[in-house]
Order: sequence, then C-alpha cells, then structure tokens
Amino acid sequence: QVQLQESGPGLVKPSQALSLTCTVSSGSITTNDYYWSWIRQPPGKGLEWMGAIAYSGSTHYSPSLKSRTSISRDTSKNQFTLHLSSVTPEDTAVYYCARESPYSEDYYYIDYWGQGTQVTVSS
Repeated sequence: QVQLQESGPGLVKPSQALSLTCTVSSGSITTNDYYWSWIRQPPGKGLEWMGAIAYSGSTHYSPSLKSRTSISRDTSKNQFTLHLSSVTPEDTAVYYCARESPYSEDYYYIDYWGQGTQVTVSS
C-alpha cells in the first residue's frame, strides 16, 4: 500500500513562493511507469491538476501554471516537491500529491492520494 504525505507551510504571504513536499512510503518514485503529481482544489471549486514528475525525472505542467510551477525530487529521501512562485490569494487551496498509474499507453489514472494540506495565501 503506497502512502503519500504532504508537508509545508499552511500560510503564505502574497508574492512569496510556496514549496510543498510529498514523502512517499511503500513505493519508490523511480519505479518504472509511475508519475507523481500535484493537484489542488480551491474552496468551492473542482480539482486542478498542476503537474507531475515521472519515474525518469521528466516533468510535465499544466499550461495555465507552467510559468510559475516546477516540480523537483530527492530520490534519496523518496520525496518530490512542488514549487509555486508569486502566489496570490487565488492560490489558496487544498493541495494533494498523488500517484498516477498507467491504464494504457496513453492514459493514466490516480490510484493513490495524499490526505491533502491546506494552504492559505494571505497577508
């Protein structure tokens, strides 16, 4: 059973950068074919996929967030980290990390989620 746990600040000031780390247990982030994702849900809105880092280390981002988002990893700690720059109150959301597994050659689905962490952007 893969487990994911988000960690990071709960409160960030506008214009600052946000970093959230996901620690993975019972599964390696370098195992072939899996992608490790960040997804958020603003209050009263739906889920938004932000980006992912593949088992190979390659990264993929949502076009709407690409200019402000990066995802890195530390394989020695089995962690991956979301970096979001220049945050605004619109970035207030519950942030989730997740694992994506291949369904077919072109499609992936999320089979494991972290519990989520609330991030509020406010001065």
